[in-house]
Amino acid sequence: MDLKKDGFKRKMALHKMAYMQDELQKKGIGEMNMVNIEEQIRIISKGTDEIIDADDLKRKIEKAQSAGRPLVVKLGLDPTAPDIHLGHTVVLRKIRQFQDLGHRAVIIIGDFTGMIGDPTGRSRTRKQLTSEEVVLNARTYENQIFKILDKEKTEVRFNSEWLSKLNFSDVIKLSSKCTVARMLERDDFQKRFEAHESIGVHEFFYPLMQGFDSVELKADVEIGGTEQRFNILMGRNLQRDYGQESQIALFMPLLEGIDGAEKMSKSLGNYIGIDDTAEDMYGKVMSIPDELILKYFKLVTDIHPDELEAITAQLNGNEVNPRDIKMRLAREITALYHGAAVAGLAEEYFRTVFQKREMPDHIAEFVIPDDMMDGPGVDLAKLLFSLGFAESKSEARRLISQGAVKLNGIKQLDARTVELKNGDIIQAGKLKFARLVVHKDS
Repeated sequence: MDLKKDGFKRKMALHKMAYMQDELQKKGIGEMNMVNIEEQIRIISKGTDEIIDADDLKRKIEKAQSAGRPLVVKLGLDPTAPDIHLGHTVVLRKIRQFQDLGHRAVIIIGDFTGMIGDPTGRSRTRKQLTSEEVVLNARTYENQIFKILDKEKTEVRFNSEWLSKLNFSDVIKLSSKCTVARMLERDDFQKRFEAHESIGVHEFFYPLMQGFDSVELKADVEIGGTEQRFNILMGRNLQRDYGQESQIALFMPLLEGIDGAEKMSKSLGNYIGIDDTAEDMYGKVMSIPDELILKYFKLVTDIHPDELEAITAQLNGNEVNPRDIKMRLAREITALYHGAAVAGLAEEYFRTVFQKREMPDHIAEFVIPDDMMDGPGVDLAKLLFSLGFAESKSEARRLISQGAVKLNGIKQLDARTVELKNGDIIQAGKLKFARLVVHKDS
């Protein structure tokens, strides 16, 4: 063996690899794409419900790497519910993981499809939004997603860019790509058809238009919840019909709320909002059932698969108290939205208020407006709503009836007027406190 010649070849190979790495990074492809595709697959697969299919995903990454380009990863958002909670972040965190691996996210704000409304899961035709409502909701969504996504690696598009330009001939061509029988395979359409309930013809166009978004973008991957299966697979089929390589369909499971039973939802009150205070966020995570600890780690944190395996082993082996692992989970999630330092303070707050059952050192004051007072008293439900301790007066009344509201440590079971004085402390749940300042008539 010619050692000198062999060493020269290795040196040239290293120079070539370094040059290629620089070029790939300029084009948005990170180091992990270059050296370890298997590692990428592990990270991408974490927490997924299904990938159609993993072998094709590997080939796409290899092909993109060879071409010196990132994958185009698509997520469509129907701008009808702009208040994001952790349930919504499941797909957004997966997008962020793709970005951290060097790939490019394209977020489709469905301003055009939003005027139809996604019929998924609907038992009746959805009310169509006006263009003004869609734009307002879309802008709110756009502002919120960058609390999770890397703005530098994200392109936001509105699908009216291309869908509004289709002429009637284009629409006929698009509609010819799918049969009525295929449309009626959708569970929601099928149930409505069998129940003799109305289905608007325009509703059939929703999955076709969402699929056409993938054609327009030449998407490599589309991510969505399991309830989006029909729509995302439509994109695969249309890409093939238009002569493109079919996108990978990556489905994420639905996330149960803090009650451990129902899908996370603001209307059910079992949600954790990304705009919640650090103390509320930490405390809500600590209230989830132990059996959801691993699922939350998988779906709403960015921990590495190796760490997830270690945590799984700890839980299965009864090595540590599940409460301690849940505290790590609460800290991880809170740090994502408030930073590590604030998450640490939220943990101390939780230890003081919940574990030690003490009043927090610092309680925010709330000055009760004169017009809220009825003599020396105030409507308790209205007060809780004004404090932000409840989303609505009906939720406030529910908290009171459940014994979750205390005034100076005494449970209040009546939502009607209660007498107050300066310095009274009101508490809702285990972690929400306010010191009341009562204005009196002069």
